[in-house]
Amino acid sequence: MEHKFEQKVYYADTDAYGVVWHGAYLRWLEMGRVMWCEATGNNLIELKNNDIVLPVTNINVRYKASARLNDDVIITTKIEKFNGFCVTFRQRILSKDTEKVLIDAFVDVVAIHNDGKLYRKMPSPLFEIFERAIV
Repeated sequence: MEHKFEQKVYYADTDAYGVVWHGAYLRWLEMGRVMWCEATGNNLIELKNNDIVLPVTNINVRYKASARLNDDVIITTKIEKFNGFCVTFRQRILSKDTEKVLIDAFVDVVAIHNDGKLYRKMPSPLFEIFERAIV
């Protein structure tokens, strides 16, 4: 399953050079992962109430081109890899007008308890959702 959404570039997203500040892309990537989870029926607050938190453990971002003020971008999110313990999201940010890839990212996420202890295996129902998402 791939989730997509559009985002307009606002002035607050840009830096002194008039291009999107690198941290704004990370915020959009986070939005994409949250929306992906919600699209699969997993609200992050409900997961937390069930003692499951999904922190990012690794992020690898390749910045390929810059978006600018008033551009429209598309953020795509899908599961690239799942080993039962860690899930890797593949995310891209593209120009809506040209479909050029601006950002290519791989984000690793694990599951922990609310007290910070690591789950040794992704809890159900997330396990089944992540397994189905890579098939």
